[in-house]
Amino acid sequence: MPLRVILNFALTADGKISTLEKTPAHFTSKRDLEMLHEIRERADAILVGRGTLEADRMTLRRKSDPQPLRAILSREGNFDPAHPIFHTPGGPLHLIITEGKGSTPPATQAHHCSLAEWLHWLEGQSGIETLLCEGGGQLAHALFELDCVDEINLTLATHSLFGGKAAPTLTGENSSFLPESRFYELDSVKPAGPGEFFLRYLRKVRLC
Repeated sequence: MPLRVILNFALTADGKISTLEKTPAHFTSKRDLEMLHEIRERADAILVGRGTLEADRMTLRRKSDPQPLRAILSREGNFDPAHPIFHTPGGPLHLIITEGKGSTPPATQAHHCSLAEWLHWLEGQSGIETLLCEGGGQLAHALFELDCVDEINLTLATHSLFGGKAAPTLTGENSSFLPESRFYELDSVKPAGPGEFFLRYLRKVRLC
């Protein structure tokens, strides 16, 4: 069965996923956090970019066992061994290092390869059928470039505008355009907290 890739992001009314400073925004309600954990229950593996991991101090755990495989994408490596993820029980930790040869914390598996190569490796792993990406925009951009995103989950916060040309969007910064369009259909809209809605999109056309 082909690997299914899903995204989960919170989005402001002007299409931003974080502030200009790319710091944790916390602009959505408690219900959004609950939805995040509900979506994690569907995933066999969770992938996050290093910048998002460090900004949000994520551990990539979910509420029920077995815990999903946890993966971090980084350009250079040299991860901070004091980060909470390396001291929190959970699924196996995989570090994808695309360029550097930096050191990695113990009890982790390092992959010195491209994102595409790692996805191909992951697809061959027994029991891994659904990969959830939780950020950031550069990582989502890379997945859209590979045309491998099957589902997009967005918490639309209509009450917030972040502004800033360099504030990251769902596909990275505004100056970083996709090489070609991707097409999705709106599958569902559900109310969340005040001024917030859960949107779910499914791939309309798969080109590869």
